[in-house]
Amino acid sequence: MILIGPEAVEAAGAALAGVLRPGDVLALSGELGAGKTTLARGILRGLGLEGEAPSPTFTLVQTYEPPETRLPVWHCDLYRLDDPDEAIELGLDEARASAVLLIEWPERLGGFLPADALRLRLDGAGAPERSLTADVPPGWEGRWPPR
Repeated sequence: MILIGPEAVEAAGAALAGVLRPGDVLALSGELGAGKTTLARGILRGLGLEGEAPSPTFTLVQTYEPPETRLPVWHCDLYRLDDPDEAIELGLDEARASAVLLIEWPERLGGFLPADALRLRLDGAGAPERSLTADVPPGWEGRWPPR
């Protein structure tokens, strides 16, 4: 999928929000500046967030709960993790039971990324045009691509 401009990246996220349910894990990959946070912000807006959606780069996890969003969401930015074992301390497994997990830099999880995660990759940092590709596990069939 080709997305032109940050507005298109955010709109793709908002469309994706319409098919999310608790327990979903979205792995957002791409180089610095590719649009991972913009996509996550679009998802959050699509889930009803009206306020600011700060990047969790320094806090690692930013949580949202109803009524702020339609579903509970954990937005994670794992860029600063040095070792996958550090992710265990974040409590992502427990959160997944009732929340949607948006995980930027999922590569930092090593083997801890759930096999049923929807893996999205954005390419084209610095260019007006972004390429969004997906690795779609069976549990996402019929929900990807969102309409």
